[in-house]
Amino acid sequence: MNWRQGLRAWVGRQWRQWPRHLGTLVLLVAVVLGVQAWQTRHVPAEPLPDLPLALLGPDGQVVATSLQAWRAQHGERAVALHVWAEWCPICRTEEGTVTALAADWPVLTVAMQSGEATQVQRVLRQRGLPWATAIDPRGTVAGALGVRAVPAFAVIDRQGRLRLPSVGYTTGVGMRLRLWWIDRFG
Repeated sequence: MNWRQGLRAWVGRQWRQWPRHLGTLVLLVAVVLGVQAWQTRHVPAEPLPDLPLALLGPDGQVVATSLQAWRAQHGERAVALHVWAEWCPICRTEEGTVTALAADWPVLTVAMQSGEATQVQRVLRQRGLPWATAIDPRGTVAGALGVRAVPAFAVIDRQGRLRLPSVGYTTGVGMRLRLWWIDRFG
């Protein structure tokens, strides 16, 4: 028996065992979904309150606004919410993904417990991040959003509700699919 025949025989044995692996896959998916449900249990189901925001623009200016005012600037379109922290290594791996997303969709980032505006501005400049960022030095904005850990991602729908929230690393495809889904059907 040559190596190709051996490989075919191995694949055939594995393929016949798929029902056994299906149970493991279902269990894994259930655990992941359960952990996400636990981590996002504080996210409110009703429309968000009109939270005051100190918004740091890409130009370095801090503007006093509110969540509803920022949301209203983007019409009927679904918008992304990305909560991050300067000290979070997973957040750092998502930076390029969030920047690419912001080129196509409205994205509000919240710098949770990352210092005052000057500190956050320095981080954004050093990392080359052209984000509109709400400054949240004590985590009060994130807390009102029901976010207790970073990174967190959610979509704000037309009614101002947080939809499809998650905590932890989110792929660019995952972010875009959620935005598309809520924009189209939500």
